[in-house]
Amino acid sequence: MVGCDSVRDQVCCSCGSKKILVEYLFLDLKTCDRCIGTDAVLEEVLKEIGPALLCAGYEVEFEKKEISSREMAAEYRFISSPTIRVNGMDICESVAENSCGCCSNISGTDVECRVFEFEGEDYEVPPKEMLASSILRAVFAPKEESCCEKYSMPENIIAFFDGKEKKSKCSCG
Repeated sequence: MVGCDSVRDQVCCSCGSKKILVEYLFLDLKTCDRCIGTDAVLEEVLKEIGPALLCAGYEVEFEKKEISSREMAAEYRFISSPTIRVNGMDICESVAENSCGCCSNISGTDVECRVFEFEGEDYEVPPKEMLASSILRAVFAPKEESCCEKYSMPENIIAFFDGKEKKSKCSCG
């Protein structure tokens, strides 16, 4: 494929399949309330809409990926935590973020994580209705956008990994 340089690109650029890949990309599922809450809601939504997708002839594959390094962030073209993708495309229309105390504690620096915009409100953990409608829209009315664009790691993600690395080297406590 011209312009695609990773396995992730090949997944999102391959059209015409009745397979659906739902990816959940996050920074932390041990302490981050935002990531833990989103994970729980996503699993519940997939459990509920899965039978309808199966009935419509789709095979759903669900992958969770903890983005644990700068290299992994680049490989997955990670732009904000948490991220949910369907066939390689972010289900959110935009990236909005606010301060995340949990991830800030992990990295020892101020980190902003994703907030989910739905019906004029911002949520740190997305409502079920938002996830269900966004996933179904991604399956049945996918956006026409290219996933093969050049990736540039957001400063916020760089700061998270720099802070985490620095904090792990600190013997002060």
